[in-house]
Formats: sequence, C-alpha cells, structure tokens
Amino acid sequence: VAAIEAEGGQATPIQADVSDFAQAQVLVKAAIDAYGRLDILVNNAGVTRDRLILMMKEEDWDTVIRVDLKSLFNTCKAAARTMVRQRYGRIINISSVVGIAGQGGQTNYAAAKAGVIGFTKSLAKELGPRGITVNAVAPGLIPTDLTADLPEELRQKALEQTPLRRAGRAEEIAYAVAFLASEEAAFITGVVLPVDGGLVMSG
Repeated sequence: VAAIEAEGGQATPIQADVSDFAQAQVLVKAAIDAYGRLDILVNNAGVTRDRLILMMKEEDWDTVIRVDLKSLFNTCKAAARTMVRQRYGRIINISSVVGIAGQGGQTNYAAAKAGVIGFTKSLAKELGPRGITVNAVAPGLIPTDLTADLPEELRQKALEQTPLRRAGRAEEIAYAVAFLASEEAAFITGVVLPVDGGLVMSG
C-alpha cells in the first residue's frame, strides 16, 4: 500500500479468504464502497499441495480446488453484477502452464488451473455482450513463495525445456496483467496468454 501511495496512487488493504463465498462478497463490496465502482478484477489466489495421486489426501485435492478454482466463482459472481451495470469491466484470471500441459504430482493443481481456463473462456462469452472482457494469464516457472518447495530436479528440467533458458520474474506476469487490464486490450477476450519463456510451446 505504501509503495502505491508513494507513486501517487490510492490503495485500500482488505484481508479476506476468497475461497469462502461470503468473504469474497464482502471483499468486492468493500472495494466498490471505497472507490464507487469496480473496473478491474484480478484473481490471483493460489496454493499447491503436490503429491502423487496414490499419496494425495482428499484434503489436498479439496484445498487446491477450493482456493485455486472456486475462488474465481466467488469473486466473479460478486463483481459481475456491478460490471454489468457499468457495462464495463476487465477480469484477469491467473492460470498456469500446468493447466495447459499437465504435470505429474500436480493432478489437483493441474485440474484447478485447467478449470480456470475453461471458466475464463465461458465467462468471456457470457459477459462479452455487456462490455466486459475476461482473459487468463498462464505463468511458467516464476520464483515465488508458491514455487519455493519445487524440487531442484523439476526446476532444472523446466529451465532446460524453456527456450529462453531462464525463469520468469513476477513483474513480467504483472506486465501481462496490466496490458490485459488496459484500453489497449479492449478487443481481446477469452484469451489464455502464456508468459512462460516458450515452455508450453516446447513441451
């Protein structure tokens, strides 16, 4: 918040568990109450519980699906009514290359992120006539807290399969999101944009 305000922007911190339907409604309402409208929604909540299917617990599956996929339903349902009334909105959902190509040991995460893609395309068709675009960004290997526990051999394999031969940076994902939220992307909807250094192309 301080960094945004230092650049002349406005920000209001609101803590909520977006995997909980009621909390997601409160979050969106708080944003609308603070600023009078809602133009952009970025769904970026995510967790992993990586295990081979024979070792995966039901809780591992349910947690990932709830946080990584159900949260989109919760926030988009809350935001859509206002955006439809405005006849304007930008929704950007964070998927993953794993949702496109799959990955052993991540059946829950792959299912959730593939679900994000299907959700994005369907909602784009649903809300397009109301002037609302819905797109997804699919990051490749990005060093974050979410990937901190990734085994080194998998990290090296991903780098070797990435034509640009490096991991991405979090700000490179942010640039893609900012573009899709901008007026320059006004005629783009239902798109899944890989930001992965070519990983999916090579896979």
